Amino acid sequence: MITMDGVMQAPGGPGEDTSGGFQYGGWTAPYGDEVFGRIVQEELKPAAYLLGRKTFDIFESYWPHHAGFWPGINDGDKYVLSQTREQSDWGNTVFLKSLADIEKLKHSDGADIQVWGSSALIHLLLQHDLVDELRLKIYPLILGEGKKLFENGIVPAAFILVESLATPSGVIIAHYKRAGAVTTGDVTV
Repeated sequence: MITMDGVMQAPGGPGEDTSGGFQYGGWTAPYGDEVFGRIVQEELKPAAYLLGRKTFDIFESYWPHHAGFWPGINDGDKYVLSQTREQSDWGNTVFLKSLADIEKLKHSDGADIQVWGSSALIHLLLQHDLVDELRLKIYPLILGEGKKLFENGIVPAAFILVESLATPSGVIIAHYKRAGAVTTGDVTV
């Protein structure tokens, strides 16, 4: 979930992530509609989840008690990149310590691996060319501040649009797959 200017911080609620003095938590709330709800439910099918520690802390305190909305979140494998945590009571949680651990996981057999939230982790994955797909929900907002999806230092990469849809509330849902290196050329008239 991102704004038109790429902000991804605290989409779910005012208290979700106020770091840096962010005041717009919950910015996605006014844009829910039936079409959006249907698409999100399709994306909540069982998978493995790769999370940063801060997002994991939020998920760990919320989802075990609200799994009716996200069937499978409690049963899915949760991989957490953290230098400060090593255990959790939330089932199927494995803590990773390094980028090498993530690369090993990426190249292993198993379920698709999804990243939800986790801005610092996404930046790390983009910097090391470890992103195969992007499923963006682009909201008709410009916030001008907050943690952004794309920051300096990421590896240039081309993607191909696989599927897109605009919801009645104006959210553009776009599914991109990695398509190799960036190509350039001249625009001719």
